[in-house]
Amino acid sequence: MIRVLLVDDHPVVREGIRGMLSAEEDLLIVGGAASGPEAVAQVAALEPDVVLMDLRMPGGDGVEATERIRAERPGAHVLVLTTYDTDTDILRAVEAGATGYLLKDTPRAELAEAVRTAARGETVLTRRLADKLVTGMRQRTEPATTLSPREAEVLRLAAEGRTNAAIGRALHISATTVKTHLMRVYDKLGVSDRTAAVSQAIRRGLLPEA
Repeated sequence: MIRVLLVDDHPVVREGIRGMLSAEEDLLIVGGAASGPEAVAQVAALEPDVVLMDLRMPGGDGVEATERIRAERPGAHVLVLTTYDTDTDILRAVEAGATGYLLKDTPRAELAEAVRTAARGETVLTRRLADKLVTGMRQRTEPATTLSPREAEVLRLAAEGRTNAAIGRALHISATTVKTHLMRVYDKLGVSDRTAAVSQAIRRGLLPEA
């Protein structure tokens, strides 16, 4: 019997996954957690074989929790289950020790089989996510991406939490033009949202750390 811990800050999501996996005779849901720190405590108490881990949760994200779980309970395999599939998210999760990475729209049968695979300590990655992981690793060894002065300024203001309209007013350009600049930045950095873009830009020395 494979013991599974569900980690997600949304109770409805946890119950949905529980319902999907409870029908499998060889999978036993031993508990749930709503945050990273709670997941670490539950792993110590319940000793699951596989932890289905969400990434972005209040009170401590899934990457930090994965690092602690792998350090403290190496027998527990962490399988990330999230809605985010940026190169940065995948790379951070794998570097933290995650055995695999899946999206929440994964069909029930595939999810169940992924849990079994993770329990054996084998890597779980779809071809598309594996390609993204390779892309992220390549970016670590490639020369730093160059942002144009305008792109860097737009991203700097976005990092301050300003909306596209507010950035446009500050730079005397339209909100549509701001969006265009941000999309170019996302493409250059290999990300799909502002938070990841800012994180990558700081990591690559394209923006000063706050």
